[in-house]
Amino acid sequence: MSLVGELIVLLVNGLQTGAIYVLLAIGLSIILGTLKFVNFAHGALFVVGAYAGLLITQEISISNGKLAEWGYPTLGLEWGFFAALVIVPLFVFVVGLAMERFVARPFYDRPDTDQILVTFGLAIVVQEVIHALIGPRTYGYEVPTSAFGLLPMTGPIGVPLSDVTINVWRLWVIAITAALVITVYAIVEYTDFGLVVKAGTRDPEMVRLLGIKITRPYLVMFGIGAALAGIAGVVGGPLQNINPEIGMTILVPAFLTVVIGGVGSIRGAVLGGTLIGMVQVTLISLGSVGVGGFTVNFSPWSQVGIYVLAVIVLLTRPQGLLGSEEVTT
Repeated sequence: MSLVGELIVLLVNGLQTGAIYVLLAIGLSIILGTLKFVNFAHGALFVVGAYAGLLITQEISISNGKLAEWGYPTLGLEWGFFAALVIVPLFVFVVGLAMERFVARPFYDRPDTDQILVTFGLAIVVQEVIHALIGPRTYGYEVPTSAFGLLPMTGPIGVPLSDVTINVWRLWVIAITAALVITVYAIVEYTDFGLVVKAGTRDPEMVRLLGIKITRPYLVMFGIGAALAGIAGVVGGPLQNINPEIGMTILVPAFLTVVIGGVGSIRGAVLGGTLIGMVQVTLISLGSVGVGGFTVNFSPWSQVGIYVLAVIVLLTRPQGLLGSEEVTT
């Protein structure tokens, strides 16, 4: 493979890996930046989206778990991937509304530690419920072969001016993420709804005096963040194995994405997710390298690399790369 080809593969893989973190981080960032709520159950929303999408796209066999004991050895609608892309965000949006109303809202004025404890506990509950109902088995998504029979969605595609082939699905993940990021950014920055939310974050008392019920925009914003986590579960499903523990696994990189990019900044979430994806993929692609007569294996250090990146950013710019100074006060 030529140097140009290697760089193209590295770029695509890094952007695709970062895209999942971006979808999660945008939801985290807008919830934390606008509602000032630390949501450690955001990974659980990713799990809910992943399993909901799995059951919509295909039929799965359940070998253990309560549902198998109750006489449901198979589950799933087999409606296809595009049905999941429409249904899952709506479903997780409703779940997010319920979470905001009954979990988050009573804790808005409580210390961050209380918010962390209640949402972390909720995440464990979701994980154990899925574990009990479906079991610990790992499942895989079936990637659609084409979009409505017109555009390929899986399989290799050649890159012009090189001898490289990449999986088409990685490009779709990047494209879907870009479309969602642009949509959410436009809603937050260029609509009256987004203006009310931002104004309520800065001075909620003044917003209430103007006769605006701030709880409703907060409710919708929380639901949007939850829906993005659900979509991340669907889009990321074909790229990894699905099990009840993936929510906890992906939560830390998602929070680091917010920290690196800046709390409350959608552009920061995009930048942070892209940087984390590139760091991880670069270290994995290096593999084993000989240094001074010794062989260094960089692959296991891919997770360590994102923490090093976060430390460097926090030491040089505590509010994040694109975060505002007000976040740190």
